[in-house]
Amino acid sequence: MAMDDPISLSDIEEIENHEQNILKKHVMFFDRNKDGIIYPSETFQGFRAIGCGYLLSSFAAIFINVGLSRKTRPGKSFSLHFPIEVENIHLSKHGSDSGVYDKQGRFVPSKFEEIFVKHAKTHPNALTSDELKEFLKSNREPKDYAGWYVKIIF
Repeated sequence: MAMDDPISLSDIEEIENHEQNILKKHVMFFDRNKDGIIYPSETFQGFRAIGCGYLLSSFAAIFINVGLSRKTRPGKSFSLHFPIEVENIHLSKHGSDSGVYDKQGRFVPSKFEEIFVKHAKTHPNALTSDELKEFLKSNREPKDYAGWYVKIIF
């Protein structure tokens, strides 16, 4: 994890003023056909596109879509296709996250910078794997087992 070019608050506000917030823009990468719904096959393709192997991509597609589908589809019936609705991705936040995105899916620059201030001891703009592990451990919420598991896997 590295922070080469800090994002200014005005950049964030400009992005936030558009239709999609930053969290949605991040997630849209996995919406390969750009229909606002991410199916496991699209999650798989997205992981392959960033260079992950078949096994990790397959596991991620199943784990992520099964875990997030229900949360992003409030009031809708269960679907064996496990779709994730991009419009509602902010509903999938869990307790043990870093706080870099708020509950509405907006980017919080101060929380992002705080990660490096607190945990980047070797290089000021990057985290080593040990520092990343320390950071993930420091954000654990009591009894948020799903959140802990997600951080261990990914």
